[in-house]
Amino acid sequence: MQGLLYDISPKLTPRTAVFPGDTPLSQKTLLSFKAGHHLMLSALESTVHLGAHADAPCHYNSAGEDISDRDLRRYLGLCQVISVQMDKPGRITVAHVAGRMVTAPRILFRTNSFPDPEHWREDFCSLSPELVAWLAGQGVVTVGIDTPSVDPHNSKLLESHQALFKHDLAVLEGLVLTQVPDGEYTLLALPLPLVGFDASPVRAILLPPRSPIV
Repeated sequence: MQGLLYDISPKLTPRTAVFPGDTPLSQKTLLSFKAGHHLMLSALESTVHLGAHADAPCHYNSAGEDISDRDLRRYLGLCQVISVQMDKPGRITVAHVAGRMVTAPRILFRTNSFPDPEHWREDFCSLSPELVAWLAGQGVVTVGIDTPSVDPHNSKLLESHQALFKHDLAVLEGLVLTQVPDGEYTLLALPLPLVGFDASPVRAILLPPRSPIV
């Protein structure tokens, strides 16, 4: 936390964990002061599903739009952080949030099941499609989680992603919520307008609730 600001994005390095088989971050230095140039210039290669990121619907449905066409208001505004305690990793269900009042149109789940962004682990928590449908019924437009995916590591059907598509919810994955108490905040997590791409990294931050965005 910096003052009244929570930075909920992990720092991105070549060590940042990505799904097995995906492309980790790498940097190519084109110009450098050490080589006698007047500036530093570099290029990067990486999966767009790196660190804190926003999935586009075209990532999980052939009829979905790409990330450049997403409504930016989904990633900006009042949000609510909800912590979930589970005995073992699995899908979060409606029962896990029973009794919690949904007070914001953007919900971020803190599971603490993927604590080290540089260490890949398969046993992280995810969402159930029933929970996604329930959240949509509560007026939620965006859901986020502190794990690499809203579906389990080995899911092929991507049931929760498909539920997101069915109910037209935006999604943020790979958030860092370890130090964030439950409650309301103002979320700012804008994706880049990458035309044709299936996701974009975001720099996600939380401000006090109902903060003016300046």
